[in-house]
Amino acid sequence: MVGACRMVEIWGTARERGERYGAETAREIRIGVGHYLEQMKRSGLTETGLAELVEAYLPIIESFDAGHVEEMRAIAAGADVPMAHIVLLNARTELLKMAGNPVLREGLLAERGADGCTTIIVQPERAAEGALIHAHNWDWKATCAETCVVLRIRGEDGPDILTFTEAGGLARFGFNSAGIAITGNYLECERDYRRIGVPLALLRRKALQQSNYSEAFKAVYATPKSASNNLALSHAASGIVHDLECAPDETFVVEPANGLLVHANHWLNGIALTKLRETGVPDSPCTFWRQQRAERLLAPQDRIGIEDIRRVLLDQMGSPLAICVPPRPSAVTGMSATVASLIMRPEWGEMELAMMPALGGDYVRYTLAAQPASLRPQIADA
Repeated sequence: MVGACRMVEIWGTARERGERYGAETAREIRIGVGHYLEQMKRSGLTETGLAELVEAYLPIIESFDAGHVEEMRAIAAGADVPMAHIVLLNARTELLKMAGNPVLREGLLAERGADGCTTIIVQPERAAEGALIHAHNWDWKATCAETCVVLRIRGEDGPDILTFTEAGGLARFGFNSAGIAITGNYLECERDYRRIGVPLALLRRKALQQSNYSEAFKAVYATPKSASNNLALSHAASGIVHDLECAPDETFVVEPANGLLVHANHWLNGIALTKLRETGVPDSPCTFWRQQRAERLLAPQDRIGIEDIRRVLLDQMGSPLAICVPPRPSAVTGMSATVASLIMRPEWGEMELAMMPALGGDYVRYTLAAQPASLRPQIADA
């Protein structure tokens, strides 16, 4: 069984946060970077080439949010690794594309998952306990299970943030003290990688830095991207939910129905389907299965509780191409799996996280509060 993620708390200015983060997670950062450097080397990208690409990319990132660059530089200093390694953790797919040669284009395709992620959001009126539930299964390299952390960020210039991420990343999935939550799924269309946009990990962090939901929505909706992605936003207090299916140059919105939103790895918006060509299904052939399977499991429940969500996220019918994927050989990632299963209740300030759930990883609760919540001790605290 895989152990629980470590909780790392950082605070202060961007520089202070980054230095604390890098020093605390230096081991995990080095392991994670090693995985991706090996993958990039197989595609022909050297350390020198990576450094050149990062230098070319930094002005674009800095124009999006200079604080992100400052924080990444501080993470590198704290972990005593090159800055290029930290940018690699936050923009690996975009960096591959910037190389602009056929070998690296093949490597770019290797960054796409052969499985996929599944998002479930239950609005308060459908939730058994009246609190919005935002849940997600993340499928990717099985080796990433040893390099992930839960990051509790005490910011001086915005809301506090609780995010699950690979060590060295600024964010992946999480929520903030304003009740805004975000998760992301892979999508693909024929418009991908025709231009260089903002790295998706930084876009998620930007959304979590907002105190106002509409500003988080704007950050996701309007920011230029290199490739397609599905980003699901929710707001705990209002129960507002939007799923944003993002092409590099255009964004389409999917609304929840009957208090529920489920999204796998194919386009759902009707207008998007008339304007774009779906190209990702061959890389994620179980996406339609996972979409319908999750919807059918939840449909009979008038009021959906946490146990219902856990049951869906852990479902292995159709294995290995199931909602919960056991470790399996993959030409794409070496070994693929559902690395993490995540359930968030932002109104309660809680996140439940199970690492490698197909191998029996237990859900562990993490809280945005400094001390574990004592009101709901039904699962382990961290």
